[in-house]
Amino acid sequence: MKKRNTKNVTASEIIKVISRAKKVLISGHVRPDGDSVGCMIALAHILNKAGIDATATASKKGLGGPQFLNGVKQMITPRSASRKSYDLVITVDCGSLDRVPEELHKTLGKSPVINIDHHRTNTRFGDYNFVHGEASSTGELIWKLGRQAGWKHDNISAEALWVALITDTGRFAYDMTAPSTMRCGADLLKYGVRTAYINDQLYCSFSRINMELKRRAFRSLTVSENNTIATVTLTGRDFEEIGGTKADAEDIIEMPRSLIGNKVAIFFYGSEDNEETRISLRTREPLDATTLIAQFDGGGHPRAAGCTIKAPLSKAKRIMNLAIKKWMKEQEG
Repeated sequence: MKKRNTKNVTASEIIKVISRAKKVLISGHVRPDGDSVGCMIALAHILNKAGIDATATASKKGLGGPQFLNGVKQMITPRSASRKSYDLVITVDCGSLDRVPEELHKTLGKSPVINIDHHRTNTRFGDYNFVHGEASSTGELIWKLGRQAGWKHDNISAEALWVALITDTGRFAYDMTAPSTMRCGADLLKYGVRTAYINDQLYCSFSRINMELKRRAFRSLTVSENNTIATVTLTGRDFEEIGGTKADAEDIIEMPRSLIGNKVAIFFYGSEDNEETRISLRTREPLDATTLIAQFDGGGHPRAAGCTIKAPLSKAKRIMNLAIKKWMKEQEG
């Protein structure tokens, strides 16, 4: 890929670039969560309503809870998207280039790229970067762009952005929730968002696969440092035996995090026969997860971050646990 401009541009410039495009591809990150899926669907839908040919791309196998959204059926796979030409690519909720599906990397090298994100650790890999780490979600940023551009919402885009908003704010409970976040939510409600139905789909309806993964994760729970560090683990074999994917385990990190006195919650996903272990991390104030995860080229937010360690599961655990204990002493002074 050619060298990118790492500076932020204004909302007006982002809107101008989009308005000049005729054919747009919109991608979230690999294994997209609610914010990523919601933004892809909403942005593609409102741009099509505005007369711009826009397509969202994601693997539908790993969408998890948000797969009920209207607009999922219109999404195409990254492999299909890579066979077509676009005069603009928009990435949403992607903190770095390696978080974009690998099949799209050549496409990103051929077309101008707009990078819209709220991760403070974003690497500004786009030609045009609209990155605001203070925002509650990328969904809120899409809403703000839409208001300035005059893009028209309907129930489909409003419900998609509602999912983006509530999943990344913990239903308006996390510390990045601001007055603008609530204004965004209030505006979306004008379009008949089915709040109870969406809440039921995301938070009260779990598959047998998800329940079995939770059972196995709970059995793996370990606690140390006077309850301040809690860890759960799932292996590749767990997923193979049950037939699940990482999307079926998105809420498992909440299990160690719910322990009274917990300051650091960790979810390990890896195997002894795989030289790669994925890690999700949650923290409580004053601990900033990004300062730890940066050691492993990861990214995220102060209270929620993740990374990959190039090591089998047991070795990765030793590496991370040592790093956490040292980092906690430094952070707490």
